Amino acid sequence: MKAATVSLGLRKFLATSIIIAAAATAFAETHWIEGEKPSRTTMNRHPWWYEKVKRTELSGGDFIANFDQNKAGEADYLVTAKEPGTYQLYLRGNPIQCSMSLRISGGEWQKIDTTRTLTEQENIADDGVPDLRFLAWIDAGKVELKVGENTVSFRTESARSFHGYIDCFVLANEPFTPSGLLKPGQMAKLEKKTLEQGKGWLPFAPKSEAMAQESAITLRGLNEKLAGEHGFIKVKGDEFILGDSGQPVRFWGVNGPPRELSGETLKQSARFMAQYGVNLARLHGAIYDGSGNLDPEEVQRRIRTVRALKAEGIYSELSIYFPLWMQPKPDTPWLKGYDGSKHPFAALYFNKDFQQQYRKWWEALLLTPGADGRRLIDEPAVMCAEIVNEDSYFFWTFNEQNVPDIQLRIVEKQFGDWLAGKYGSIDAAFAKWQGPALKRDNAAEGRVAFRPLYNIFTDKKLRDRDTTQFLAESQRNFYLETQKFLRDLGFKGLITASNWTTANAEVLGPVEKWTYSRGDFIDRHGYFGNYVSGDNSAWSMRDGHTYADRSALRFENEHPKKPKNFSHPSMDITYDGKPSMISETSWTRPNRYRSEAPLFLAAYGALQNSAAIVQFAFDGPTWAVKPNYFMQPWTLMSPAAMGQFPAAALIYRKGLVAPGAVLADIQLAVPELMALKGTPLPQDANFDELRLSDVPSGMEIKPGNVIDPLIHMAGRTRVTFAATSRPANLADLSKLIDRKASTVSSVTGELRLNYDIGLLTVNAPSAQAVSGMLKQAGKTQTDDLIVESDMEVGHIIAVSLDGRPLKTSTKILLQVMSEEQNSGFQTAYVDEQIQQIVAIGRDPWMFRELRGTVTWRRPDAASLKCQPLDFSGQPSGAATVGAAIKLLPGTFYYQISK
Repeated sequence: MKAATVSLGLRKFLATSIIIAAAATAFAETHWIEGEKPSRTTMNRHPWWYEKVKRTELSGGDFIANFDQNKAGEADYLVTAKEPGTYQLYLRGNPIQCSMSLRISGGEWQKIDTTRTLTEQENIADDGVPDLRFLAWIDAGKVELKVGENTVSFRTESARSFHGYIDCFVLANEPFTPSGLLKPGQMAKLEKKTLEQGKGWLPFAPKSEAMAQESAITLRGLNEKLAGEHGFIKVKGDEFILGDSGQPVRFWGVNGPPRELSGETLKQSARFMAQYGVNLARLHGAIYDGSGNLDPEEVQRRIRTVRALKAEGIYSELSIYFPLWMQPKPDTPWLKGYDGSKHPFAALYFNKDFQQQYRKWWEALLLTPGADGRRLIDEPAVMCAEIVNEDSYFFWTFNEQNVPDIQLRIVEKQFGDWLAGKYGSIDAAFAKWQGPALKRDNAAEGRVAFRPLYNIFTDKKLRDRDTTQFLAESQRNFYLETQKFLRDLGFKGLITASNWTTANAEVLGPVEKWTYSRGDFIDRHGYFGNYVSGDNSAWSMRDGHTYADRSALRFENEHPKKPKNFSHPSMDITYDGKPSMISETSWTRPNRYRSEAPLFLAAYGALQNSAAIVQFAFDGPTWAVKPNYFMQPWTLMSPAAMGQFPAAALIYRKGLVAPGAVLADIQLAVPELMALKGTPLPQDANFDELRLSDVPSGMEIKPGNVIDPLIHMAGRTRVTFAATSRPANLADLSKLIDRKASTVSSVTGELRLNYDIGLLTVNAPSAQAVSGMLKQAGKTQTDDLIVESDMEVGHIIAVSLDGRPLKTSTKILLQVMSEEQNSGFQTAYVDEQIQQIVAIGRDPWMFRELRGTVTWRRPDAASLKCQPLDFSGQPSGAATVGAAIKLLPGTFYYQISK
């Protein structure tokens, strides 16, 4: 009876399963249609220009196009559907100044939004000229298909010659994410083929719909339910605090999301960011046009973005001014003297009319109600306001060539007034200086000119010292006045001044930081760039550019022909006891060592107790190699960057690597800074530019000494501004920094960097890792792991997920990464170190196959269960039990449980 009952139950279960499986199989339907194969067409060809394209970039090697001054083009396609219902339509067409409409089976023509959710936009012109000849995947929305034959029609309606391309389109009633020219099912075939051929590279293209699901790598729970639910972010000492909770918080952030996202796509992006550990987004962009005219829609877009981020527990930083966003026209009343070709460098610091216009932008952004009637000034999810992005009196952009005469006269007059106040008159100042006059000096008009910055920090004459003090006070006063304006307006969030570098880190660097020091925290920027050369290489990578790989773990110089450079953007200093934030940082590409970044930033950020690390830039929720027709060098949406966020974000945000002791405590006298005496702790000092005798290791710091920059890899540093100086307190660094062995260890004992090999070892109770040149390092071990791998570049990280040490944890994330590359990326060596890009490649991302063995050293290691996970963190493949884990070629994540 019992057996019969079981058998009947089993039969029912199997029958139900078969019905469900059959239904699922029948329902899943995807159609890939080639554009060059219509059933009917009235397209007008233009083969002598518009169709001169790279045919290898086309699906099936061809497309259909229209280009005619007088006639639109139409194309019909027959699609036979097995299942009725709603299908998602993706069109691979022309997004540039292109207008198209769609019709299904003779119904009404519907406009296609050719700007909606563009991915993989690329220039396909055969000569590379950036004109109209582009292709991109366009999310064309949802359509209804009936069972049997349907006619899908497209019509080109562009204002310019009715132009348009149709390379191919996809109709799918199951989840589908466009990835280059890969058709459904081809990704798995490509992976299998790659492995069989032993090429060593595998495709990375997670399904976007899976990224929204909860998984073993989901970190949404680290965020509050709603950002700001405890009130506005506050400051306590050198830490940020979650409102009234008193709980410290670190921000693992990104610049983004991109401004063009809206609606459900914006919400999806916010959800994605939170799942990968992000709790701060820097909304960095103008809310005005290039002439400075307010754009109300940009204001509303910013408000909507803050709301979407808030819902996922992500705070927002507001950044609205960068000189490069403006080129004032000749008739601009509040910025006279510009001709439409120059940026207003430094003008905001001294031009009162410009300051009034600038304040109107803030008023519009903070006081304008959104669709829900709420204003950003009342929004606790706004973490901070940034006053100025990347501008300063003390950077090379402040000179006679960049500042128009009429503007320069304003600040020269202010300098003259300042000198008259100090010396009684300008002539008295000139007499005191005892130096030759400058051609722009004009005492009769009350104006005094500025010497070039190089002369100021090199010669350090009395005139230079007075100039420095005036410029510093002018810049600092602008920040103070702006803070007061924002507070009087009712802004309750934090306020930071700026984040820029200077023409000289040792002499002018601390002066710049002093001008920031009345803000709520200190901000800075720092990129780890590599040698790249070619047209527009500062902001793009293109065919023909030359470049060289560069490792931070070996302190390699940006130029491969030069000695090591012992400075790095992650090196942090606490100024005046305030929190420290880096609001832009990135390892730029192409660079085979780019995968070093997430763990490096997380580990050393935690060691130095950095309060926020904001990486550049999150460019949308799709893992796209090519977010534009060129490749921008900063994208985070890659396996090497955001693919490694789960373990890195956990280490940094949960403090799994402990903060170090303060190893250098320095008090700088402000009068001495204005006298250009500099600092012994410049933030980007390079040891190779110093004499060994000038680097103290724990003794008294004498004038001219510079502290070894590797101190930042060993522990924390602190600088205080005061009226007078006092002897510096410097720990004995000889026990932590071994120049002969090329190693630096943290004072906590948890981090060790061998910068000869290029190997970072993390050995903390709840986070352990080996990162860098694993093959060269050979067999390595931490307290709880033994790692053996022949990957030339690899990163293997284990982090506890249950708050226990790894030695006893019952839930652990093991994360593995190698190198990344664009599919089809090709180079040719110019010499032993410099390569030329032959082809920048396309989607999907590729990563070098993962190899090695990780063995647990725990007493109960033999009973540990290891479940491989797919790119989205979902279980994939069979679990194993045992101490040793053989890494799978295509698996980034494993969940270890007990």
